[in-house]
Amino acid sequence: MYQVKQETVSLITKDGIRLDADIYRPDSIESFPILLMRQPYGKKIASTVVYAHPIWYASHGYIVVIQDVRGRGGSQGDFNLFTNEIEDGFDTINWLSQLPRSTGKVGMYGFSYQGMTQLSAASAKPKALKTICPAMIAYDLYHDWGYENGAFCLQTNLGWAIQIAAETARLTGNTLSFQQLYQASRNLPLYDPIPAYPNILKEAAPDSFYHDWINHAKPDDYWDRLSPKSLIEKLDLPMLHIGGWFDPYLRGTVNLYHGMKQKSSYAQNLIIGPWGHLPWGEKLGSQNYTKVAASFIDQYQIDWFDHYLKGKEVEHLYSQPISLFEMGSNQWKHPQNWSSNQEKSYYIFSQGLANVREDNGQLVEKIPDHNIYDFIIHDPWRPVPSLGGHASIPSGSFDRSQLDTRFDILTYTSKKLVQDLSLSGVPFAQLYCTSDAVSFDICVVLSEVFPDGKVYNFSQGYIRINDAQLPIQFPLQPTCIKLKKGNCIRLSISGACFPAYALNTGTGKLPHEEKLIDAKVITLKIWSQPDQVSKIILPL
Repeated sequence: MYQVKQETVSLITKDGIRLDADIYRPDSIESFPILLMRQPYGKKIASTVVYAHPIWYASHGYIVVIQDVRGRGGSQGDFNLFTNEIEDGFDTINWLSQLPRSTGKVGMYGFSYQGMTQLSAASAKPKALKTICPAMIAYDLYHDWGYENGAFCLQTNLGWAIQIAAETARLTGNTLSFQQLYQASRNLPLYDPIPAYPNILKEAAPDSFYHDWINHAKPDDYWDRLSPKSLIEKLDLPMLHIGGWFDPYLRGTVNLYHGMKQKSSYAQNLIIGPWGHLPWGEKLGSQNYTKVAASFIDQYQIDWFDHYLKGKEVEHLYSQPISLFEMGSNQWKHPQNWSSNQEKSYYIFSQGLANVREDNGQLVEKIPDHNIYDFIIHDPWRPVPSLGGHASIPSGSFDRSQLDTRFDILTYTSKKLVQDLSLSGVPFAQLYCTSDAVSFDICVVLSEVFPDGKVYNFSQGYIRINDAQLPIQFPLQPTCIKLKKGNCIRLSISGACFPAYALNTGTGKLPHEEKLIDAKVITLKIWSQPDQVSKIILPL
């Protein structure tokens, strides 16, 4: 281990903008590879909410550079979400490769926005960049970050927009806007006339990306320009992909992994733990996944960089290219492929009271031979609240046994499992559902029911329907879990999950137009019959 010294240095970009960075360097006359993180939250933080401090990385024989992106922290210029990261990343890597006592080889790491900056920089193909480790990112910015199956991800997007806007206000010295935004961050403004478009962002953050995101409610050129998906043909590097089962952007991590796996000539390793966006620890929600779930990402990244930047042989990088934490058994699994392509279906069955009695709605293994009809009423005055999962804050698995007793939630529960059932991959919902409104939402939650009556969610999905094409089919959050013998599986269905997703007013208007006063009571009818089967499809 090396002693480490620190300094702050600046790069002047091609267009004359100063970008500041903290450099952590081993106190040695040797030459070392470079690890770069480019982030918008202030270089002193250095993503230490999930990673070890840069000093720890530097002590392992690396020059570690934490750079403020344009318009953030100490760097000059205007911050414009994702817009300048290709050119600035390219300039930064070329500059770093010429640092004194460096080997000229660069690797990148970081999660969330810091993961996206890696993909942007890599797409410019700087010769010095040898590998990247993107964690918890979007592959398609619209489908993997802004919206899920057409529904606006309100809680995460609004919270992030307020955070970014507050930092802008701080940097410009706007005390009033900063205090307003800081207060809003502690109590999200979900009570304005247009709930998904609060006035504070219009007044205190007129330049926020949120205005574009809420106004571009359909996939279009705006999203395409900013999405890593548009860059993938320019990418071919060894990548370490990192995700969490309860991370809102896991879809992006998995989709990027699959995209690179299909086209890349280099290794693509995948790690998914029982984590939310943060933290990456042994406990999340109300679950304790034991010490084996504690993050090992820092040491794994050192192994990864030792191999690709220093030429060391690290056997487990080859022998265990996929590491998936299996909830339930609380063990890491190392399959050679992401999924087996095997599946098992459960079909809904009831006597029409699946929203009234827990023993009325059932999940059965054979298609029922008669028609099933269930109804729920979505009341915008008291929408079904979000609880855990991947899209809520806080995320994770919680006991939803009390929530499931609401009459605006349908529950279908299987018989007790006669043996353990291991799931790994993406569950799918197939539902026959209609509504008396021109637009409606469907939320489905998969849970494990325990003998003591507690019900813990492990995957969920959400979709906005503006033109119902039957059957309605959509993916849920990827998962990996062992459901225990003697427990049951439950499917819960509702018409809202608020504030994780923007409230559907039933008017068919876009989220930035939906006035709360216009919100309609919506009746949902869900049915299943021998030739129109509503079911949940589980990946084995």
